[in-house]
Formats: sequence, C-alpha cells, structure tokens
Amino acid sequence: MPAQAKKPKPAKLGPQPENPAQVIIDDAVAENVWRLLPQAEGDVEITGESLASGNVILPYKLWHNLRDELAERAHEIGVWLDSDESAELLGEDAKALPLIAVHFPAFADGRGFTTGRLLRERYGFDGELRAVGAFMRDQLTYLRRCGFNAFAYEGQQSLENLLESLHDFSDSYQAALDQPLPMFRRRAV
Repeated sequence: MPAQAKKPKPAKLGPQPENPAQVIIDDAVAENVWRLLPQAEGDVEITGESLASGNVILPYKLWHNLRDELAERAHEIGVWLDSDESAELLGEDAKALPLIAVHFPAFADGRGFTTGRLLRERYGFDGELRAVGAFMRDQLTYLRRCGFNAFAYEGQQSLENLLESLHDFSDSYQAALDQPLPMFRRRAV
C-alpha cells in the first residue's frame, strides 16, 4: 500500500501588526475604529460571513480571495499590505478602498515607504494610508512625506510625543508628496 503524502506545514508567519486603541490620523490622536485581522496560520478559515460586524482591515490575500463575497458587506473594508507585498497588487482597486495599511515588520525595513508613495502617486489612492508595525518616532516625518496620514504605533512612546515629531523639521530639500518642489525651485520662485 502506498504511503500517504504528509500535509505540508504552513510557513511560519513573521511579526503581525497589532490593534492599538488609539491611532494618529491627520495630525491628531483618534480612536481606532478599525479592527486589523492578522494573517491566518494553518487551517484557520475566515469567510465573509464571519466578518459581519465593524470596520475591518484584511490582509491582502484574504481580501483578494473574498472580495466578491465582501462587496455586499454593510461595514467598510480596508486592506493591509505586508512588507513583501507591493502596491501593484492593489493597482487601480486602491482607489475604491477607504483605508490601506502598510505593515513595517522591523524599523529597518523601508519597503513600505515606496509602497505608500506608489499608492498615492501611481494609483491615485486618496483615503487613509496607515503605517502599522515597528516604525520609529524619527521615521514619522518621512512616512508623511511619502503619503502616510495615519499611524498605528506599537512602541513605548506616547502618541502625543509622536505628534510632536511630525513637526521636527520645518523644511526639506527634496521634493516629495507633501512638497512637490525641491528647495532650490522654491527659492527661485
């Protein structure tokens, strides 16, 4: 009798974003009205029916697999992209979403900066662009320059302290989403 093939073990997931009670949105501390679902491990089955209440932020793969089923849902759906998932996955669908979260699994992982900028510039996303995960206070100004307007912080500093960091720099040399002209062009005008 032939041996049965063993079911492969699911890949171990990296750090998952959290659901803080408060977030920073548009330069103010606000209640977090969204529930971020982590990526499922193993045989966990999540269906559109099990997501019946409240605003949820789904991992991209889950949203992609359930998008037709979720279309009739009364509450809003947001999507979160992990650091190894690109803005191109959402493409033009980004415009229809009220919120996109970009996960930073480690403060040294800068791929999310590019993802944010692409979502704003290339795909015209104008909803809430939320940074989630292990970013640092010193990175908030740069995240905002790349188009992020919301931050779900998981560190030890207070949100008020983080708000102050958004004003650490009064001007910048380079062009970005928040200032399309570089400094030498602004001075020439």
